[in-house]
Formats: sequence, C-alpha cells, structure tokens
Amino acid sequence: MFRNQYDTDVTTWSPTGRLFQVEYAMEAVKQGSAAIGLRSRSHVVLACVNKAQSELSSHQRKIFKVDDHIGVAIAGLTADGRVLSRYMRSESINHSFTYESPLPVGRLVVRLADKAQVCTQRSWKRPYGVGLLVGGLDESGAHLYYNCPSGNYFEYQAFAIGSRSQAAKTYLERRFESFKESSREELIKDAILAIRETLQGETLKSSLCTVSVLGVDEPFHFLDQESIQKVIDTFEKVPEEEEDAGEGEAEPEAAAGTAEQGGSGDQDVAPMEM
Repeated sequence: MFRNQYDTDVTTWSPTGRLFQVEYAMEAVKQGSAAIGLRSRSHVVLACVNKAQSELSSHQRKIFKVDDHIGVAIAGLTADGRVLSRYMRSESINHSFTYESPLPVGRLVVRLADKAQVCTQRSWKRPYGVGLLVGGLDESGAHLYYNCPSGNYFEYQAFAIGSRSQAAKTYLERRFESFKESSREELIKDAILAIRETLQGETLKSSLCTVSVLGVDEPFHFLDQESIQKVIDTFEKVPEEEEDAGEGEAEPEAAAGTAEQGGSGDQDVAPMEM
C-alpha cells in the first residue's frame, strides 16, 4: 500500500472506483492477531491468538461476550473492537428489555454493518480498523458472520481473519464439510488446530490462545487453560511418542556399529600426543 492523491479522504473516489481509506482499514485487519470461528448445527466456537506487545505486558482481550447467545472475536485495532462490542451489547440489552426475547443474530449483524458503512460516507469520520467474527445461536440455529470495515457482512461455516490467517483458512477449507455434523469437542479441537497453523512453527501452548464456546443449553463462556491444554495434549504428544520409539530402535543399531568400528579400527588409530 502506497500513498496517492486519492487517499486523503474516505469520500474521495479514485478513477478506478476504489476508496483507499476503506482498503487501508481492511489492511489493518490483516495486521492483527489471528481470530478463528467455526460452527456446527448446535454450537459455535471462537478462538484467537494471545499476542502481547512485549514480554513485560499481558495480552489484550480479543474475544468479547455480547449476550448469553452471542460472542464476538476481533482482529485489528483492539480499541475499535472494544467500542463496537459495547455497541452490540447495548443493542442486545435494549432488544431484550423491549421485546422480552433474545436478539436474533442476523439482525444484530445488519445493525453493526450499517454502523460501519456510515463511516465510509462521512468525511469527518474514519472507517473502523477492525474485523469482527460474530458467532451466535437463535431460533434458526447456529450462525457465524464476518463483519468487514467496508460495511459488508458474510455468513460462513468457518472463517479466519488476522495475520497468517491464510494457513488457518487452508486447514478449514479441507475440513469444513464435516463441521456441520461435528460435536462440541470436535469443533474445539479443530479450532485449536487451526490456531496452530497460524503460529508457523511456534510451539502451541494453552497460554497462547483463547477459546470460547456457546451452544444449545450452553451459554457463551470461555474455556479455562487446563481444558485447552488437555485438548492440545491429545494431538501434541502423539508425534513425541513416535519419535521416542524411533530413537529407542536407533540406539542399539548405533551401538552395534560402534562396536564393529572399535574392533577393526583400534590398530589404525594414532597415539595421542602429550
């Protein structure tokens, strides 16, 4: 991305029909830490990478509770995501107070998209530099939406946003056909495996990710670190056991080879100089 004469204002069109300020906001989403969402018929799982600014600081929250039946994961500017999650929480509370029923997920997503679109049409505002994965459950089933800074929204079976999210998307694309019938535990495992894809060789630990779940008769909540680590251990320890077995077989062979060399090569070895 480079500056040009058409990116000084969000309402200025380029000759090619582009709004560069909006595209810059979408680029900010790609710079944020990865966030992942998956859904089945009865459950939605949101997960994100815990990324700290330095070794001395704690990580910032990337997943927020909106209501018992709605949660949101963000990638991009955390401050913008915090403001929008507060707006979503207010809309949900107002709907519940007025109609005495939970706010449908799709209706909340449309209101959020309308709020984001206003910022692309006012010269004194800037687009929100954050992407949101909104997961929820209502009378029509489980839903997962992606809200873009441009004001567009899309519904997905599974999706990933943020830095290095392409590796997670590749994993999800290979597996998404089975997600609809997946159990709660299988969704959680797939979410953590997708998170591992974004780490690019870094060892996956429970402290590096946050996972939340909501479903039928299961209000939105976060999984504790112990539960996450148990899931990680189920697929991280298998390769280690195989390597240990391979090393055990290699040691006798190496010992036998050393003995053969020792029997025939002692005469050719030069004496050590003092």
